Amino acid sequence: MSVISARFLMGAALGLATIAAAGCTPLRAHQGYVLDVDLINSVQPGVDNRQSVLQVLGKPSFASQFNQGEWYYIARDTRNFAYNNPKVTSQTTLRISFDARGNVTSVTRTGAEQIARIRPSGEKTPTLGRKRSLFDELFGNIGTVGAAGLGSPGSGTGGGRDTP
Repeated sequence: MSVISARFLMGAALGLATIAAAGCTPLRAHQGYVLDVDLINSVQPGVDNRQSVLQVLGKPSFASQFNQGEWYYIARDTRNFAYNNPKVTSQTTLRISFDARGNVTSVTRTGAEQIARIRPSGEKTPTLGRKRSLFDELFGNIGTVGAAGLGSPGSGTGGGRDTP
């Protein structure tokens, strides 16, 4: 084998290894509010109101739906490898509560411990009762139509007339 072909093969192998390693690089993403600790710490209960919070922190991620008494600012960082589902590495939820006059009553921070994890049980929804096969579903009613006691017109339990 010549020196040129050996170098070419070595370069090609190095290029393929670089591409394969790039596929294993974690992808990081940020979703939601961009936290600034100094701005968050400047919001004080009893001092600030809705207008001052809006000027300092901006529009909230969402507000409480029923009484407009709470605003939420949510920031989430995720990471995933290649085509896997993203996993949460950190999450901060800032809840600012207001009284009826619009003054700040409390500022609460929570983290990723508040995330609800829901695990589906597969491709089918589990149900109580008997498991039926495809043939049971297709042919299960054959012979039951018009059977005594199952609601046919002449049985007395359906919608027909009773005969003496």
